[in-house]
Amino acid sequence: MPFSRVPRRVLLIQPTGSNCIHSNPTHTAKKATTVNQEQFDKVRNDDGFIAALDQSGGSTPKALKIYGVDESAYSGDDEMFDKVHEMRTRIMTSPAFTGERIMGAILFEDTMDREVAGHDTADYLWNVKGVVPFLKVDKGLADEENDAQVMKPIPGLDDLLTRAVAKNVFGTKMRSVIKMANEAGVEAVVAQQYEIGHQIIAAGLVPIIEPEVDIHSAQKAEAEVMLRESLLRHTNALAADQFIMLKLTLPEEANFYAELVAHPQVLKVVALSGGYSREDANARLSENNGMVASFSRALSEGLSAQQSDDEFNAMIDSSIQSIFDASRT
Repeated sequence: MPFSRVPRRVLLIQPTGSNCIHSNPTHTAKKATTVNQEQFDKVRNDDGFIAALDQSGGSTPKALKIYGVDESAYSGDDEMFDKVHEMRTRIMTSPAFTGERIMGAILFEDTMDREVAGHDTADYLWNVKGVVPFLKVDKGLADEENDAQVMKPIPGLDDLLTRAVAKNVFGTKMRSVIKMANEAGVEAVVAQQYEIGHQIIAAGLVPIIEPEVDIHSAQKAEAEVMLRESLLRHTNALAADQFIMLKLTLPEEANFYAELVAHPQVLKVVALSGGYSREDANARLSENNGMVASFSRALSEGLSAQQSDDEFNAMIDSSIQSIFDASRT
């Protein structure tokens, strides 16, 4: 049943000078900007998880192949993105995909710029499904340095954020990777995430900060200790009207990020599946109170282009329910 949504905006931030750490002087002395109040309240207070539908060009062929669409089915990037949009549309338009169990969905830029069932994608998610829209804004990972990969530069970010606000997107997501317990690498990742996060907040959006810890790291637990310390330091420096979200690898120790889950400036801490199977990811998630899922591979596991609509909808309904249940701990 369609939702009736009237956009309402809530004051978010007014960064000035020293409070905004981005080096570009155009990001100082920003006027106050706003986010949608109803979406803000849903993210902060409601049950549900975030569906990650943001595969970019590099990961799209693999996602399509897992879905049963071989590279021979398309030619060139345009046809490839048409195929992945068909897959994402099938997921979003499924009767099982609603705001009752899904809090939000992360979109790739190409998906944001397209339509679903005659609506701009973000408007379809919120106005029809009651799902809060987010946008992937990073351009991939730089080469490894100090056992970590920061993000590549993001040219045109201001323009992209302006378009996202105009299309009624609520927040953004950007990913870095930590490979080992190297303090220099961990701090480089976190400092960059928060620097760009300030720019995103100033544009009127809520950033999802994603410093992924590689699940295959031989020093995963040690890296998580360093990461938690850095995240707390940067988050404690936020002003009372600055809000973020965190997307973190499921930790080795249950409730390891509890202090961040309870932090007043953190709307939500969400978990990435990071290569774990859905069963393993759900089991780990259920041990971490207050964390909710933001799964991509674990959500689409078992879905196939060759399935009938009934088979597809039954599979995604089961997947959504299992992830939702694990997110309610």
